[in-house]
Order: sequence, then C-alpha cells, then structure tokens
Amino acid sequence: MIKIGLTGSIGMGKSTTSKLFLKQGVPVYDADASVHKLYKKGQEGSKHIQKIFPKAITAEGSVNRDLLSKEVVGNKEKLKKLESIIHPLLTESRKLFFKKNKDSKLCVLDIPLLFETGGEGSVDFTVVVSTTYEIQRKRVLARKNMTEEKFEKILSAQIPSEEKCKKADFIIDTSIDIDDAEKQVKNIIMSLGF
Repeated sequence: MIKIGLTGSIGMGKSTTSKLFLKQGVPVYDADASVHKLYKKGQEGSKHIQKIFPKAITAEGSVNRDLLSKEVVGNKEKLKKLESIIHPLLTESRKLFFKKNKDSKLCVLDIPLLFETGGEGSVDFTVVVSTTYEIQRKRVLARKNMTEEKFEKILSAQIPSEEKCKKADFIIDTSIDIDDAEKQVKNIIMSLGF
C-alpha cells in the first residue's frame, strides 16, 4: 500500500483536499477526526487529559477543545504533554485504519502536523496543501471562536508553509477553486500509477 501524507498549515484547505481524495476512491485516515473521537466521554484520550488538564473537561466528561486549546496553544511544555497522551493513541487508530483498508493500493493520511511530528518518515509521499497568506488568514479568521492572536499562536507552532512546500513531493494550490484543486488531486493519483 502506498501511503500519502497529506498536510498543510491551518486554513490552507487540507480538509477539503482530503475529501477530494475520498471522492476519487482513496481511503483517508483523518487524524483530526480521530482526535475528536479520543476526546469524547469515556475514551482513553479524555480519561488521560482529565488527569493533566482537568479544567479542559466538561461536566459530562468530554474534552472541551476550546478550553484545552487555551491551555496548550503557545505553551510548548503543555503541548508536549498533550502530544505524549494523544500520539500513541493515534498510532493505534492508524493501525486499525490500515487493517480495515488492507486491500487498498493507495491511501491518504491526513495529518495536520506531519512535518512537525516527524511523521513524514512513515509515509511514501508527502502532499502539502497551500495557498496565499491573504487567503489563509481570511479563511481562518472566518472560523468560530478564532481571533487574530489565536491564529498567530497557531501559526507560530507550525512550520511555515514555504518550508513545508520545499519538503513536499507534491503541492496542491487551493488558491483558485475546488475544481482546480480536484484536477491537481487527480494528477497526483495518476502520477503514482493509479
């Protein structure tokens, strides 16, 4: 199975791009969705987070992402603690994804912090989703509960998009429109022999 690591900084259009791969019949492992699942009441992630970040837990026992974000964004030590909880659990969920899709010849691992966590070593090819800073900023600031300060903190914790693009095997530019991005996705799939 050929593994494509799909990544991109916040607001670049990575989630939309992963859906375009799915539309082409390529199985996609969504790291963010897996994290959401781990944050639900009774899940391993929420149980462990409750011990270290009790203020981030809701009354019914799930993780409040906004409160957790306030606690860890911009604090490298706390972020490392959170990653030490979540990353091993994500490794397990990825193993289940591979088992479920063992007959697929190609798959996509949608991992926002692929390069930041050294995850590029576990994939065969990397695809970076990118756009201009102006478009990125507009997309991100349109999100619920997003502020200029939070956006800047998130950006500072991520490798700059230009650096990611230099490391990438393929780049998908989402500046034009979704049809253009879809053509780029199809071209990547074809260039890999599918």
